[in-house]
Amino acid sequence: MAGFAAHRITNASIYLDGADFFAKSEEVDLGSVKAVTSDFQGLGMVGLIELPDGLDKLEGKIVWNSLYAEAGVKLASPFKTVQLQCRSNVQVFNNGGLVDELALVTFLTIMPKEYGLGKFKPRDPNKPETPFSAIYVRQVLDGREVLLLDYLANIFRVDGEDQLAKYRKNIGQS
Repeated sequence: MAGFAAHRITNASIYLDGADFFAKSEEVDLGSVKAVTSDFQGLGMVGLIELPDGLDKLEGKIVWNSLYAEAGVKLASPFKTVQLQCRSNVQVFNNGGLVDELALVTFLTIMPKEYGLGKFKPRDPNKPETPFSAIYVRQVLDGREVLLLDYLANIFRVDGEDQLAKYRKNIGQS
């Protein structure tokens, strides 16, 4: 009988354009790769189904624990991209306890959507937020590329398999 291994991620650190922002953010939401779908119905079909039409925009958010000038100058302009890297540790447990730790690294090219100036209340810490959209994402777990999505180059790979090779060929981009 094969043993079960539980994987757990409990923390992360972020980097902007290679600069370490250790302990300066409280939360990061890297977003989700989502399909855009439309309904499909045909004569003789007893039901309606959804089929993918492409990929939706990728949006996320960084919640800061304060205002930091070194982050602000990178994120104040919506016209410039920023390289966001999120690094985390995946703990692997089995019936013997902690048996391994794996690196999970997510690389994104982001464009800030807002620059919050702050909300202030007595005895309540200001937690500025930076919502963003991403035009590129690459996720690597323990050295293995899980996902690569480059919106502007029409590249979408899952586990190294090009999901859009025929599409690019059919529209003359190969």
